[in-house]
Amino acid sequence: MNCIIIDDEPLAREAVELLIREDKRLTITGTFGNTRSASVFLSANMVDLIFLDIQMPGVNGIDFAKTIPRNTLVIFTTAFSEYALDSYEVDALDYLVKPIEYDRFWKSVDKAFSYHTLLINEEKERIEDIMDDFFFVKSERKYLKINYNDILFVEALKDYVVIHLCDKKIITKMYLKTIQDLLPETIFFRINRSYIVNLKYIDSFDNNDVFTRNNEIAIGNGFRDAFFRIFSSKKI
Repeated sequence: MNCIIIDDEPLAREAVELLIREDKRLTITGTFGNTRSASVFLSANMVDLIFLDIQMPGVNGIDFAKTIPRNTLVIFTTAFSEYALDSYEVDALDYLVKPIEYDRFWKSVDKAFSYHTLLINEEKERIEDIMDDFFFVKSERKYLKINYNDILFVEALKDYVVIHLCDKKIITKMYLKTIQDLLPETIFFRINRSYIVNLKYIDSFDNNDVFTRNNEIAIGNGFRDAFFRIFSSKKI
């Protein structure tokens, strides 16, 4: 699982990072001293788990947790046990009191890993079938056939995705990462945290956006280099 640490205390961030690096299931993709910088990172990167301090300058951890995607798990880390009740009101997975005990930390990580696996399996069960050039998704109480070649782009919408086809839109309860794993990498590209585009329908692009069938989609900072590498070999 990809994870980040958000804590305004450098020593606290370092302590959690040392614990994380002992588990090969976890990969640290960023550490942040405030929620503002973390929010910028999350706008361009997929994160499975956040170790989040509660009492911080500016936007505190409780309020920040209300703004992140529901499929991103949160484990609060704080020196104040009185915040425990508040943490569960924002669907936090767990609550660790500083200084964090070794065994308690691993119990929390095991819980996160188990829950993450359940989420992934639940999403994959929504896919009825996968073929060479099409798959089925459940929408409006029935399974609909989706041809790869008919997809313009896919948009994340909270716990759902909107599949934009050439002639219509289909909404299904699924995470964007799940459908990304189904789509051929040679045709589709994750352009930012919320969109996957069909490369063959891109009409034009600049340094910041791609344009497809009158739709303008921003290129995420964390995805820009890979995107331009794809097209560098196609330019004349």
